Amino acid sequence: MISREEYFSKRDPSAFPLWQKATVGIAGAGGLGSNIAFSLARAGIGTLIIADYDIVTLENLNRQQYTIAQIGKLKVEALAENIQSFNPFINLVLHPVKITPANFNAIFGTADLLLEALDEAEQKEMLISCWTSIYPNKHLIVASGLAGYGKNDSIHTEHYGFLHLVGDMKSELKAEISPVATRVAVVANMQANLALELLAETKGM
Repeated sequence: MISREEYFSKRDPSAFPLWQKATVGIAGAGGLGSNIAFSLARAGIGTLIIADYDIVTLENLNRQQYTIAQIGKLKVEALAENIQSFNPFINLVLHPVKITPANFNAIFGTADLLLEALDEAEQKEMLISCWTSIYPNKHLIVASGLAGYGKNDSIHTEHYGFLHLVGDMKSELKAEISPVATRVAVVANMQANLALELLAETKGM
């Protein structure tokens, strides 16, 4: 059995202890959310709160961190299974429910920051409204524009106080065309990377 000390060897001595103490919320466990969760779990975030009511389907497999054997499972449970296969020391808090204004605080109230990884524009707007009104001084990282492929230079980050937008800020997904794994993963990992930076800065103050 691998020990915690062995697993977490050769980590950044200044940032890693802060990441271990952090609790990060992820709203959605699809293309963005599952990739964000994988990266933050590998980086060493201590606790992840993951909320999504959906199940794994065949069409998810081209960009989401699931397997054929997991089709039909709740995404949060399948994601937890996959994360724990490479990081058994992480604390995962799972909410297989649809996020609403009524349950928002109960789900994400203990999070130090939140990453948005939802599909529908209305859900994104609701999440931004809830978080910024309840936690105006906590960071929220939102994806905005990830359709297509290529065009690496178009993906960037915009900062508005505690609200951060990651993407190309303009491309819109089409219902008849699945997002491409490469662009999804780029945006997801930029969100995750920014979360690590903000946590190190905030916790280190």
